Amino acid sequence: MNYELLTILLPAFVAGILVLSTHVVLGKQVLKRGIIFIDLAIAQIAALGAIVVRMDHDIAELAYVNIWMPAIFALAGAGIIAWLAKRMEEELEAMIGCFYVLSAVAAMLLLSNDPHGGELLKQLMSGQILWVNWQQLLLPAVVYSAILALIVIRPKILNGAFFYLLFALVITLSVELVGVYLVFSTLILPALAINKLQGKYVLLWAYGVGLIGYVFGLFLSASFDLPSGATIVTTLALSAVLFRLSSKVFMKAESAT
Repeated sequence: MNYELLTILLPAFVAGILVLSTHVVLGKQVLKRGIIFIDLAIAQIAALGAIVVRMDHDIAELAYVNIWMPAIFALAGAGIIAWLAKRMEEELEAMIGCFYVLSAVAAMLLLSNDPHGGELLKQLMSGQILWVNWQQLLLPAVVYSAILALIVIRPKILNGAFFYLLFALVITLSVELVGVYLVFSTLILPALAINKLQGKYVLLWAYGVGLIGYVFGLFLSASFDLPSGATIVTTLALSAVLFRLSSKVFMKAESAT
């Protein structure tokens, strides 16, 4: 591996580690709550905020607008979902799905007359993880560290409405780094891989599944000039499936003895 390739892959790999650091924990909570599509919905709403920024040149010139505008959209969406969770619990997943579809349609309508709209939408959905630089990682590293510290100190915070606030903040930063598809995959696939397991170190297995997916995805993407987001999603899925199948075999063999 040459030096130039390493300078591209290293920040991308660190970006993957940062995203995994919070998404594995939050993804487990998403499965526990049964609100699988909340990550897609919030990610799409945050992407809608990013599109609004790029559609208006006056707004685009404001300081750090590419961070706080998507965050405002994501927090607003999370706040509405938190409100609905108390009043429409049985229909919450359906409502979250509607949020996702409506925000996706809104994005398409906003970009319908933009000659570069298709490329922008593709970038927001698939992400550009291979082109992440070290400066882009500073804010996510600080925010993710603070959130993880808060979860360690007060783990019950994930059980209340405050979960939605943390979720929105994390998703906003992650969409900017890796795109909507990878945000969803990083939240759900490692969590699904360990969903049937119990034990003190079960989260470590989920982190392992995620790391393997990112390492092989980045390597294949860089080596064969494949779309990075799509490639990592595929390797994450393969990693999760293989772990899930092997853990089932192991548990059957253990119960037989």
